[in-house]
Amino acid sequence: MRSPKLAALELRRFGRGKLPRAALVALLLLPLLYGALYLWSFWDPYGRLDRIPVALVNDDRGATVDGKKLTAGDDITERLLDSRTFEWHRVSAGQARRGVEDGTYYLSLTMPADFSRRIASSAGDHPETGALQVRTNDANNYIVGQISRTVFSEVRSAASTKASRSFLDKIFISFSDIHDKTVQAASGADRLSSGLGKAEKGSKDLADGLKEAKAGSGKLDTGLTKLNRGAGDLETGSQAVADGTQALADKVNGTAGQVRPFLQANQKTIGDTARLVADSAAAVQRNLDDLVKRAPLAAKGAHLAADALDAYYREHCEKALLPDAGCAKLKDAKQSAADVAGIADDLNTLIADQNGDLTTIRANLATLQKQAQALARRAPHLTQDLDDAVSKINKLNDGAAKVAAGAKKLHSGLGTASTGAGALDRGVGKLKTGAETLNGGMYKLVDGSGKLAGGLHDGAGKIPDYDRGERDRRTGVMADPVRLAAHDLHDAPNYGTGFAPYFIPLSLWVGAMVAYMLIPPMNRRALAAGAPAWRIALAGWLPVVAVGVLQTAALMAVLHWAIGLQMARAAGTVGFLFLVTACFGAIVQWLNARFGAAGRILVLALLMLQLTSAGGTYPVQTSPGFFNALHPFLPMSYVVEALRRLISGGGLGPVWTACAVLAAFTAGSLALTALSARRRQVWTLDRLHPELSL
Repeated sequence: MRSPKLAALELRRFGRGKLPRAALVALLLLPLLYGALYLWSFWDPYGRLDRIPVALVNDDRGATVDGKKLTAGDDITERLLDSRTFEWHRVSAGQARRGVEDGTYYLSLTMPADFSRRIASSAGDHPETGALQVRTNDANNYIVGQISRTVFSEVRSAASTKASRSFLDKIFISFSDIHDKTVQAASGADRLSSGLGKAEKGSKDLADGLKEAKAGSGKLDTGLTKLNRGAGDLETGSQAVADGTQALADKVNGTAGQVRPFLQANQKTIGDTARLVADSAAAVQRNLDDLVKRAPLAAKGAHLAADALDAYYREHCEKALLPDAGCAKLKDAKQSAADVAGIADDLNTLIADQNGDLTTIRANLATLQKQAQALARRAPHLTQDLDDAVSKINKLNDGAAKVAAGAKKLHSGLGTASTGAGALDRGVGKLKTGAETLNGGMYKLVDGSGKLAGGLHDGAGKIPDYDRGERDRRTGVMADPVRLAAHDLHDAPNYGTGFAPYFIPLSLWVGAMVAYMLIPPMNRRALAAGAPAWRIALAGWLPVVAVGVLQTAALMAVLHWAIGLQMARAAGTVGFLFLVTACFGAIVQWLNARFGAAGRILVLALLMLQLTSAGGTYPVQTSPGFFNALHPFLPMSYVVEALRRLISGGGLGPVWTACAVLAAFTAGSLALTALSARRRQVWTLDRLHPELSL
């Protein structure tokens, strides 16, 4: 008998009574208990969070910022109540604590009393972080705690964004203020640059003036040095004059003391004598004029007399025969006459030769006459004149002493002035150098101030100056600068859709496992008839495949039309599940055929291993290493991955891989079942007396 006919006969047994038919119906519907019910219960838990009771505590007392009231706690509370994320219950802190502890509330969210103050502190000198306090109790429900962390992270982000917007708005306002101040600073820098330009010109003029002053101070120093030397000479000379006038005054005073009595006693005699001297000088002057006129005549007369006497003497004494008795006296007279003639010649010659001297003598005599006459006139007043002269000499002496003292002071002062002039010259030199340095520095300052003004103008152009609309737009961006631009290539619309690739193969495995509790893995009639082993294997496998196809159809119909599972590739999903149920049936068949009653335990154990290593809930990489090692060697791993692509969409590579793996597992399991059937056709003591029977 062929294998399909044997399989049909095996299925007909379920139509022979109510209980078999009920068992068949239960067998067909059993995957729904695992697939449909599980998925239904997990279908969209996040869509029903508003049924979870959560305590909301608002102890925030608010704060004042720039004269405005900030009530961050009230704002967050209002938004949370409007959002209906959870079933919020506004309670006190004590009620929230007790409610979380006894399970009345799954968790609590508290805005502390200083919440607004801390948020407002971001604009102050001592910023603090505002804290939203979340209290959970995993003894109530662990998953709710995990969900709350995600939800409250968004609440915290929203609160932080609002605080950041307020803070950033103040920063942008500050930018506007800085922009205005920078513009003012730039204008001031322009004025500074202009002023520094004038100052630079002034410093250059100062440097030029100090250069001239340096030349003048050098000349002054040289001149004062010369004056100092001259003052030294003046001091020495004036001191010598003072010493001379002092000696003169001493002598005059001493002589005056001796002369004064004589003058007082002989004033008349001195006057008469002076008049006599004046008269004598006049007479001598007159006689001197007569002498000049008469000297030639006298010389001529003297020669005539001398010649007459000489002639008389020769005639009467030398030529006479008898000399005269008076010849001796005559000879003396002749000789005297000759001497007188010689004297007269000499006098005449002298007068002729000394005519210029005689003129001087006449002038001196005239002067002597005038002075004598003046003395004669002043003779009655000589004592008074002497006193006046002594007084004048004393005054001259005092003046000379003062001049000497003044010359000494002048010399000392000029010495100090010379020293000061040297210091002045050196100081002016330093000032000149400093002024030149100042001029260079001022030039740099002018250049630097120009760059400063230009930089401030450039900076003012770069500093933002936003209006209110622009500030709102920018604070919105900067308060939340990074947004998660999530783009799901193949979106699973709900929690149930995401878990369907995990629960569907689970239900089909359970369906195959229960099916072989009702259907023997190897047809007894075929075994008894000695049918070929492969036919026995197919005869035991095909009924379960047929049941599995019906189970798959019923499960997917309920999931799609009753629960709402949407599949990207519905026909491909159903066809692939037919292959899955055939593979699972072959594996379960072999385990039951090979190990008998123990095989049922192995089927259950293999199910547990596949569930834990398939990566149906969390990525398999998050599981311990043991499950990572099992993952590539179990069929459900490939089934889960393929169903994700068939239900949610994506590339079909994993689907074809899974089909190949499932076909290999199916063929291998059928071959092993055939081998087991071949062995079952041989009776052994173990078969007659099995160690375990279920």
